[in-house]
Amino acid sequence: MRSSKHPKGLLLINTGDGKGKTTAAIGTAFRALGHGMRVGMIQFIKGKWKTGERKLGERTPNLTWLTMGHGFTWESLDLDRDRTAARAAWSTASAWLQEDSYDLVILDEITYVINYGFVPLDEVLSALQARRADLHVILTGRDAPAELSAIADVVTEMQAVKHPYRDGVSAQQGIEF
Repeated sequence: MRSSKHPKGLLLINTGDGKGKTTAAIGTAFRALGHGMRVGMIQFIKGKWKTGERKLGERTPNLTWLTMGHGFTWESLDLDRDRTAARAAWSTASAWLQEDSYDLVILDEITYVINYGFVPLDEVLSALQARRADLHVILTGRDAPAELSAIADVVTEMQAVKHPYRDGVSAQQGIEF
């Protein structure tokens, strides 16, 4: 058993087609905050809406919440703008991985910007492997590259079994945003 004076920072990945990747990461963030930990959250894609979690996150002590994207990239009319936003978000994220400012860093929907080629996978792998030894990191997004999963301590795949969207029911406030 490892001494609590020298904790190992864990790398967690929430991936898959199902709902709940970001929600699970936020739940972990609030768990960490409850223990007095400092949390940094960067959203790489989400940006258009003031979601419930964002409204609360932006005013929660010990939580830095940055929404740096411009909305879903697959709906974008300006991929250059999205690429620039992703690079800016990655610049902040990679600095956070080295700083002593946070105990937990969440890189929300980072897999999309990796898979779109906006942020090179090798840069992300190198930064994660060189992060502070005691820093916990959560990555979210569909289609997590196998190379990320290989270096992770925990990989959870959310599976879509049933969702009301398939029956034409729109996203519900308080549940999905």
